[in-house]
Amino acid sequence: MSTRTTAVLIAAAALALTACSSPGSSDEPVAPKHSPTKIWVAPGTLNARQVAAKLADEIGVTTLGNPTDDTASCSDKAAGKKPSPDDCLQLITTDTVSIYEFWGAGDAERWAIEMRKTGDAMQLGRIVLAWNARQQNLIDHSRRLELWEALNRVIPSVE
Repeated sequence: MSTRTTAVLIAAAALALTACSSPGSSDEPVAPKHSPTKIWVAPGTLNARQVAAKLADEIGVTTLGNPTDDTASCSDKAAGKKPSPDDCLQLITTDTVSIYEFWGAGDAERWAIEMRKTGDAMQLGRIVLAWNARQQNLIDHSRRLELWEALNRVIPSVE
């Protein structure tokens, strides 16, 4: 077999293997994999933990009170179950507010609508502020609005 024929066969085999191993069609975007310990976010965006820290800074306190990563309560994957398309990326629960982070604004909006059925929730882009855990129901309306205004300063344009 000639060198040229061998090169053509190798190139064809490589092309065939590449085509067989690619997920879906070339038009389908592939979502990044995520887990509770390694959360992918687009460059320039904030995750829920960072939002909690920035909100505290914006309202002039050191912390919003005992920030805890409770992602497993809003993510089947983080809880060790079969992942759901409705999973949150991250949930930080504090004594003042719960901060949910989602893949997109649509997911966040659906969660906020559901949360409003039993409590108070405000959504901006991929982030939802909710008062549905611990003693958060005791946080008065003016403080909630202060946190909402702070969120709008922290995330000036909807992601």
